[in-house]
Amino acid sequence: MMNKSYEETSWNSYKTGKLCKGCEQCVQGKKLVLFITGLCPRKCFYCPISSEKYAHDEIYANEWKIKNPKKPEELFEEAKMTGAKGAGITGGDPLIKITRTCEYIKQLKKKLGKNFHIHLYTSLDLVTEEKLKKLYKAGLDEIRFHPDLENDKNWKKIELAKKFSWKTGVEIPVIPGKQKQTEKLINFLKNKIHFLNLNELELSDTDTNHYDMTKYKRKNNTSYGVKGSQELALKLLKKCSQLKMNAHYCTAKLKNQVQVGERLKRRAKNTKLETDELTNEYLLMRGAIYIRGHEPGFKYEQGKNQEQKTKQLTKIKKELITKKIFKEKELTIDKERNRLITHYELIQKKAKELKKLNLVPAITEEYPSSDYFCVELEFL
Repeated sequence: MMNKSYEETSWNSYKTGKLCKGCEQCVQGKKLVLFITGLCPRKCFYCPISSEKYAHDEIYANEWKIKNPKKPEELFEEAKMTGAKGAGITGGDPLIKITRTCEYIKQLKKKLGKNFHIHLYTSLDLVTEEKLKKLYKAGLDEIRFHPDLENDKNWKKIELAKKFSWKTGVEIPVIPGKQKQTEKLINFLKNKIHFLNLNELELSDTDTNHYDMTKYKRKNNTSYGVKGSQELALKLLKKCSQLKMNAHYCTAKLKNQVQVGERLKRRAKNTKLETDELTNEYLLMRGAIYIRGHEPGFKYEQGKNQEQKTKQLTKIKKELITKKIFKEKELTIDKERNRLITHYELIQKKAKELKKLNLVPAITEEYPSSDYFCVELEFL
């Protein structure tokens, strides 16, 4: 779709002017999402954060929960696995944990280099010049503010960011029926920021929206995007073009398919085992061998007697090799999920032998994310 005011990108989005560096990396799947806390002073009705994160002071690197916040080795491991060239710090509101946020920025820069690009999202509620100074000194490259459309009392805080030589932007959802309020904000932002990001308003089929979204409808059966959001966004892009403002309309498809898809694609290439096969959707297709009673669907405590379970898997692996059912290189112990992993074709061939040993063979298709979320599981 072409328009004299804006242009369609190859990532299912629309823009006028230039994209900021954070977005350039994001659409290529090169950004690690660092969820620094679920705490926030605002209660936005459209908040998309999952219930397991919402209002909980926990840290995640993409889908990977950081177990030891003071020694976040999982964070660096996830950055390595996804080939990340930068990170987007989000929440909640990162400023509610300003000391933690600054420390993580410093650690990322120290570990991954000064060119590792870091941007951060924050509401204006907690913004002060002192906090901005701390973020800037820590090494933050780009800050994105999330103003309240219904209350302009904090909008002037955006100008505090001009005191530092980073890139400043504003990012908001496009809410149908809020054209007047959004245009008022855009007029205010002229010559005050480097870029404006407009996000398609989304619904969810879970309880991730924590307030009343019943008056909004999906634009179609295959999208989480809200009906009317895109139409308003394109009108707003025309206004941004008139004001010569860099603006980007990010669709639900870009966020949920392109951005996440590209990141998972990068992770799949970096993490796949020799026995894994990649599907066209970049899922890991693999064979799995479970101890009976510990296969998915049975209720047991994952962390209970973990050492004992690992010893049992080691013993089973040795037995399978000794009996020449498998070769050493064909089996990998998966401690986290209490199973052995092999090639799916080998599982098909060896299923009867495995059952005779009271083991449970299966073929799985899994996301190459840190939790290896199972999309499909077939017991043989």
